[in-house]
Amino acid sequence: MRQKPHPIKQLIQALPRNIFSGFVVSLIALPLGLGLAMASDAPPIAGIISAIVGGLVVAFLGGSYVTITGPGNGLVGVILVAITTLGLESAYAAIMCSGGLLLLLGGLRLGKLADFFPSSAIQGMLAAIGLIILGKQFHIMLGNRISRESNLDYLTDIPATIKTVFSFTDNGLMVAAVIGILSLIIMVVYPRLRNKYLQLIPAPMWIVLLSIGFSYYFELIIQKPNPIHPAYLISGIPNVEQIVRDLPTPNFEKIIGFSFWSSVLALTLIASIESLLSIKAIDKLDPEKRRSNVNKDLKALGLATIGSGYLGGLNVVTVIARSSVNVNNGGSNRSANFFHAVFLLLFIVLFSTQLARIPLPALMAILVYTGYKLASPDIIKRIFSIGKEQLVIFFVTLIVTLQVGIITGILMGVITTFIIHLIINKEIALFARNLLKPNVLMYKEGEGDGIYYVSVKHFCSFLNYYKLKDKLNAINEDEDVVVDFSLCQFVDHTVMENLNNYQDLFKKRGGHFEVIGLDMHGADSEHPFALRRLLPIPNLLNNFTRRQSALQDLASDFELTYNPDRTTEVEFLANFLFFRTKQVNHIFNQLIDQNLGSDVFDIEFSEGAFIAKEVIHTTMMHIKLDKSIPEFTLDREGLLERFYSLAGFRDIPVDNHPDFNKRFYLLGEDETAIQEFFGTDLIHFFESNPYFHVESNGSSLLLFGRERLASLKEIKALLDFGHRLKNVIQNN
Repeated sequence: MRQKPHPIKQLIQALPRNIFSGFVVSLIALPLGLGLAMASDAPPIAGIISAIVGGLVVAFLGGSYVTITGPGNGLVGVILVAITTLGLESAYAAIMCSGGLLLLLGGLRLGKLADFFPSSAIQGMLAAIGLIILGKQFHIMLGNRISRESNLDYLTDIPATIKTVFSFTDNGLMVAAVIGILSLIIMVVYPRLRNKYLQLIPAPMWIVLLSIGFSYYFELIIQKPNPIHPAYLISGIPNVEQIVRDLPTPNFEKIIGFSFWSSVLALTLIASIESLLSIKAIDKLDPEKRRSNVNKDLKALGLATIGSGYLGGLNVVTVIARSSVNVNNGGSNRSANFFHAVFLLLFIVLFSTQLARIPLPALMAILVYTGYKLASPDIIKRIFSIGKEQLVIFFVTLIVTLQVGIITGILMGVITTFIIHLIINKEIALFARNLLKPNVLMYKEGEGDGIYYVSVKHFCSFLNYYKLKDKLNAINEDEDVVVDFSLCQFVDHTVMENLNNYQDLFKKRGGHFEVIGLDMHGADSEHPFALRRLLPIPNLLNNFTRRQSALQDLASDFELTYNPDRTTEVEFLANFLFFRTKQVNHIFNQLIDQNLGSDVFDIEFSEGAFIAKEVIHTTMMHIKLDKSIPEFTLDREGLLERFYSLAGFRDIPVDNHPDFNKRFYLLGEDETAIQEFFGTDLIHFFESNPYFHVESNGSSLLLFGRERLASLKEIKALLDFGHRLKNVIQNN
């Protein structure tokens, strides 16, 4: 059994890649921090201050491992209202008080409060926040400042603003609008460019660099003033000396007023929900499969928010977009959050004057895209696929949040969910009689490696889900668990979604999590998150696409078995390094060769989550081997791989093969075994064939070309390459 390295030694070994990841995250945090602060009507530097303070404080005191902290999207509307009604200095006081409440929530171990909000209501609230951000910043993105009384007015006036752009007589306003449109195009197109070199610099940072370059082009090359209207350039970014000299004085004079405490409660509610949801999502992406201490994290976020408000910053929350980027770039501990803050501080110290060259429409384009991602039509489609009643909850929460406010919106979402549950079950007594009763029984069957059996009775919804969660959290994720709902009359969407998360978590950590007893339960849809009750399940018919018909013909020609159905039975991919930080949704269109033990398939997986989530489809090949080989990853050598080697990912050299060492990037833990395995025949095979990503988990191989669906020609080439590679390995 391999001995685990000492924690200090492990921290030092992981330091290069965490520094690298922190740098990449800071490139996103810089423009987002500026944009979120300005969208909140706060000084631009306020967003950067909150990211720096959050990174420094939470990195040392937090209870999560790979999360990033800073200003959050969900707080834009609340902070804007607080500044508008209270004034800037009183708003800073409200931010400090909300930090105190967060600290209290963590101290009272109330991190479980997030479990009392239905999933669809939370999605509706996030979508409303997205529309608020999109509606208010869209006009500035097009160089048209307007002021409206309600959030809906900003949205309904979007067509008028688009029309206004074409009537601009001021060239400065027209240039501002063009830059905003081009920046939005970059945000939309960039994630679809699966180029590893381009994506070293995130899309928001490309916008910043191009904007600053645009300014210098006019100043140095054409020697003319910046053509953008002065009102649409960032102003008032202080340097470090000015920040220290002009520290704001939070004003607590309005602390006894209703508007003050309504702002404090709204800030605390959104900050806690956004942070808890982000922590829960990022824990699923953690390659080391650790579980965060949410109460400890709440306390750290509270302290950071108090410090941020005192220094003139915004609320500090856990942010999912930047956290996802951190995981995908190799961040493995809290030092990545610390270094992200350090790099932001260096940006302010060294480049504060350059930030004033960034046009407002460029930053607002980033926020418009962020708002769209929160309120994307795909979210509505997904919720509708879960169930029509979830769409009602979603829209009630969304509309009330837009019309009244966030707190009222989420409360109406909770009430609507409860009413719908009563209507579906057609009896109030079920809830009234059993709400306060213990509805979860757990015991362990057998000694030693026995199975944990959990029985749930009566009903299980967002109202009492915490009881089930407490039981499941007490079990190590490498154990076997059976959850039985045979005595439960009703299981809601929030519970089904969370159970699915537990299944993924236990599968990743070597355990087994099985749900039984729902055979007599039905749902209005076949979605795994649909609420369960005694209703017939409809049959859904799948028709072949043109590509599937071609694949079926290919399977016939090559004597393969073709299976078009989607399946989530993908355990054979779990041990590959490529999927350590990626979530496999399903595989489909399988071409199976029973004789050679190979399987070519299309796969859907995702990187990141929520705003940062990108769903990717590609074609891969899996080959079972008849003997054990070392675990390794082989890829084409390039600039990115050389950059990775500087971050601690060492390329393994093979003696007497300089051309192979120059052309290929070989990675693995057992360097000696890998060097012995890569003999002359195997090396000549790779040198004389097209490049593929090749990965071994010790007993099988994973191969793919580009991160997209392959054409029929490319599938044939992949089949040929894989079968010849297996023969070389078997004879090696």
